[in-house]
Amino acid sequence: MQYALETRRLCKSFGALTVADGIDFRLAPGARHALIGPNGAGKTTFVNMLTGVLAPSSGEILLGGEPVTRLAQAKRVRRGLGRTFQINTLFRSLPVLDNVALAVAERSGLATRLWRPASAHKDVTDESRALLALLGLAGDAGRRVADLPYGKQRLVEIAIALGMKPRVLLLDEPAAGVPSHESTRVVEVLQSLPAGIAILIIEHDMDLVRRFANRITVLAAGAVLMEGTPEEVMHDQRVRDVYLGELHA
Repeated sequence: MQYALETRRLCKSFGALTVADGIDFRLAPGARHALIGPNGAGKTTFVNMLTGVLAPSSGEILLGGEPVTRLAQAKRVRRGLGRTFQINTLFRSLPVLDNVALAVAERSGLATRLWRPASAHKDVTDESRALLALLGLAGDAGRRVADLPYGKQRLVEIAIALGMKPRVLLLDEPAAGVPSHESTRVVEVLQSLPAGIAILIIEHDMDLVRRFANRITVLAAGAVLMEGTPEEVMHDQRVRDVYLGELHA
């Protein structure tokens, strides 16, 4: 099977400190997968290696079966790897439509040739509006990002990531900072994303994880503790000892 994303014996050390220790990970095409683990488990380091923010000390990363271990972040994006961040990185003073249009223009090769706003290009605008409609944000296209509730800002960030047409989408705590009454909408949107995109969420909210993921990988001390279905993970004593107990302490 050719995986959408795969790591083989991925390691990262900072001097004598090992923060990722031989991680073997596979994300199937179209997967709905979650990565969980206690604080200090190495989740952020792992994702930063996947996206090219950090270079691994050893091991290999493959995207669609092709090695990308030594590729820069921008080249991984062009190969189909999208990401959102725990803290959003939006242009808060710009309208929602312009935020998404900038990503679409970048992917289309227009960004370096823009002498008008990206949203002034009809093809870019049409695609951007379609993405906003997909995420239930069509009515917010003209609003400044800063004027949106935080839950909607997280959805704008997902729309921007989708504007790059990823084959793999990494969502770093997509509901972080979102009030509980808005997080349900975030989950609904994640569930409605195109089936062809493999999605990995890095998340602490176990209710969200249970509602979204059909497989979960648990990291602890920089290594994979286990992988399984949500039910298998929730009932595994090792997971309860190192993580789930921590959440309910």
